[in-house]
This record gives sequence, C-alpha cells and structure tokens, in this order.
Amino acid sequence: MASLPVEILYGLYLGILTGLVPALIAWLLGFGFKYFTGITVPGLGVVALGVAIAGLNGGLLALADPSLTGSTNQLRLTIALLVVLMGTLYAHGQGDKMGASLPKRLSLRELTKRTLSADVVELVGGRGQVRISVVGDVGDLEGYPPLPAALRETIRDDTWTFPADLPLPELESRVEAALRTDYDLVEVSVTLDERGRASIVAAPPSSGLSKHLDPGERAVSVEALVPTGAARGDEVIAWADGERYEATVLGVVDEADATEAEPTPEPDLSEDEDQPVAAEPTAPAAAGGRARLTLAASRATATSLLAADDVRVAVRSRGSRREFELVGLLRRTGKRFRRVTVREGTDIAGTTLGETAVRDAYGVAVLAVRHGGSWVIAPRGSQAVDAGDDLLVVGSKSDLDAFAGVVA
Repeated sequence: MASLPVEILYGLYLGILTGLVPALIAWLLGFGFKYFTGITVPGLGVVALGVAIAGLNGGLLALADPSLTGSTNQLRLTIALLVVLMGTLYAHGQGDKMGASLPKRLSLRELTKRTLSADVVELVGGRGQVRISVVGDVGDLEGYPPLPAALRETIRDDTWTFPADLPLPELESRVEAALRTDYDLVEVSVTLDERGRASIVAAPPSSGLSKHLDPGERAVSVEALVPTGAARGDEVIAWADGERYEATVLGVVDEADATEAEPTPEPDLSEDEDQPVAAEPTAPAAAGGRARLTLAASRATATSLLAADDVRVAVRSRGSRREFELVGLLRRTGKRFRRVTVREGTDIAGTTLGETAVRDAYGVAVLAVRHGGSWVIAPRGSQAVDAGDDLLVVGSKSDLDAFAGVVA
C-alpha cells in the first residue's frame, strides 16, 4: 500500500476521471426537467444514477464487493466515490438553478442583443446610469451636405445620460432623438459600443424659411407701414387694397437699413488683442415707418398680398397665455413637470390609471399619456398604461423622484 498522500491523490484522480460523465448527465437532467417541466429531480436519485454510471465507467461499484472492502485499494476507491458523489450533486444543483433562471422564450434577437459593459455603469441615487460620449469625428451622411465645422465640434463635445438598463438599440434611438431635437439635424445615425461610446454620422439642419412654415403656408415679402417694435413671431392684420388678411411676421428689414447698410468688416485683432468682440445681433425689430416684411400666410392670402398696390399692417395682441400662467402658478407652489417612460415589470404596466391610483399612491398627477403612439391629454381613470408608454406628470420634486424610481 502506498503512503496516505499518494492514496488520496490516486483517489482524487480516479474520482475526477470517472465523475465527468456522471456530472454532465446530472446537469442535463437537472436543467432539462426544471426548464421544460418546472420539476426538480430529487438529488438522491441523481446521485445514485451518477454512482451507477461511474461504476460502469470506472469500476467504483466494486466497493460493494466484500472481497475488496478490506483490500489495499479501499482508501483510494472511497475518496473517488466521494468525489463522484459531490461532483454529481453539485452539477445537478447548477443545472436546476440555470433551468429556473433561463427565460422560457428565447429568440435570436434576444440571444444576440447587445448590452452595456458593467464597468461603465454609474450608480446615481441607487439607480444605474450611463454617460454616452462621442468617439472619433462626427461623420457626414452620404447624399447630404457636409456638417459645418462648428456644429461638428459642438456635437463631438456633447454627452448624454440615460438609464443603464436600456438595451443598446434603445439607447441609440434616444441619442438620435436628442440630436435631432437639440441641433435640428435633418438625419442622424448613431452606433453605440458596449462601453457607451457613440459613432455618429449626421446631416446638417435645413436652412431657409421652409422649416418655419406650417403645411399649406407660403412666405411672402411686402412693403408696408409697420408699427415700431414689430418683430418676428408677431401676429398681424394686413390690409391690402381694402381687404383684410391675417399673417405672422417672419422677418423685418427697415427700408433705410436695406438701402444704406454696408457689410460690416470683421474686426482686426492682430494689433490689439483687447478689442471687444461684438455681441451677436438679436432678432431685428421695426424702427417704425416703411419697412419690408416677410409674412407667413395661406396660399390665397399670399397671392392677394403680392398683387396689392398698397399694404398696411397692424400688430394683434396675443393677450395673456393661460397655459403659461398655469405653469408659472404650479412652479410657484413648488410643483415640477417630468416625462417618464413605463418599464416592463413595474406595478403600473398593464393596468389603468384608476387601478393604480397614481395620485393617491405617489402624490403626482398624470397630465398626459402617450399610449399606442398617440397622446391622450387629461386621461381618465380608465386609461390603459402599458410598458413603453410615456407619462407627463406633475408633482413635487421628491414625489416625482419616487414615482420615476418605481415606474421608470
């Protein structure tokens, strides 16, 4: 008989060698039964099966033979048997656990879904967030004019923060939406890697008046007597050859400025670096008297204004904007507005506003719900809310934070 350490090593070697196949079968049994039927196979039965397979594989069942019980191989065979028992039991437990945690419905899209790396997630207020930054240069979109250098640099230095539990395709869509909103880009494409770095190609904003016109409107330029202070955005009444028309001011140029103004040379800072830099001009306003107006009006109105010999303009009063008064009142009482997106698995997903009792449970009021792609203003208690819907809510900052933490 060899020394004790050698016998132990022989036993471990024999147990590992003969226990691989039983452990694999035990894992398959545990996983398969739990995943497909939800039933956990008794560990004792799996262990007995594993020992039987090990006996066929390596002769460990010889321990049941009394003639070998007292032989010189008793120690190594006992250790090998214990290794097989523990390996089989462990593999069965791991298979059962994996069968319980693995989703029952898997698709190719879910298996190949890209996710963020865990080391780029920041914990803010107990919630995971990721900061998206731009990597490399912002590229030009094929078929569109190139981006201006200043705009390209501004986008390059921008960052965005989003919840870290969103999949990468959703994060890409949100960054694209933010770029379109912030920079008025015609088209943009964003690709994110697992570290939250964005590769961006974009087309510059559309220029000219067309983007300021509503569908069906036309821009028309007329000369008229204009009140002092008239500026872009004012709603006006234009009288043309005795007829009254309504329009909106898009631009004002005084006749004196149009005829006498000369291009302003750029300042030369080569000799005096302390010269002040001129501030950017604000939106022009009429000085009063005759001026050239650019108006936005319907097609019929634009045609009549162009054909008129004499045009006079009066600025209409907009009065007080009730919606602004309401927002100001709410803010003075400490209320804030927030837009949240309902996530899968939250308490409010798959219910109605009445069933959830949002106002009583969270202390916030739901002003609007985007459900099924369309907004519902002042929703009733029967309004359904599903995962992916957007809610516009109002409440105190603490209540909004608590509600967003539960819903979003």
